[in-house]
Amino acid sequence: MMSKQWMAVGLLVAGLGLGGFALARAGRAITGVEVGNAAPDYRTVDLATGDSVSLHERYRGSVTLVNIWATWCAPCREEMPAMQAAYDSLRGQGFRVVAVSIDQSDSTAVRAFIEEFGLTFDILHDRTGGIQRTYQTTGVPESFLLDREGRIVRRVIGAHDWSSGVNRDLVRRLLADGGA
Repeated sequence: MMSKQWMAVGLLVAGLGLGGFALARAGRAITGVEVGNAAPDYRTVDLATGDSVSLHERYRGSVTLVNIWATWCAPCREEMPAMQAAYDSLRGQGFRVVAVSIDQSDSTAVRAFIEEFGLTFDILHDRTGGIQRTYQTTGVPESFLLDREGRIVRRVIGAHDWSSGVNRDLVRRLLADGGA
């Protein structure tokens, strides 16, 4: 009788040990989406073409601003003109902007927003909101400035003036860095 109880305790301890080991291994594979780390890849729809695109494949080797936003978001409306101004002044040097809408409806509202603001940078549409989980965002807008190697250089929560002198200088420095 006593040995069966000890055997059950032993099996329970062994199971907990194996579970803890598995969690520890899995935990090392999960990296935070924070400054200094590689930005995660994500695949979603390009509104201009209707194609499914990978952020890593499309923007590899470019200094890129990844912005996660929605048409119903007032701070997003506030920051879009500054993003467009930064893009207009730096795109000739290789700067890319990709704004990923998380609107759950079809693309009609997103297309109207693009037209209203005269946006010319890339607009992707993620109706599932999966990019928010992948990029571990807290809301919208949230932006990630990536260097040529796809590392996060700056993470900004909320509306931000991307056309400010400080931000343009940062982008110019990243563009001047000839890293792969």
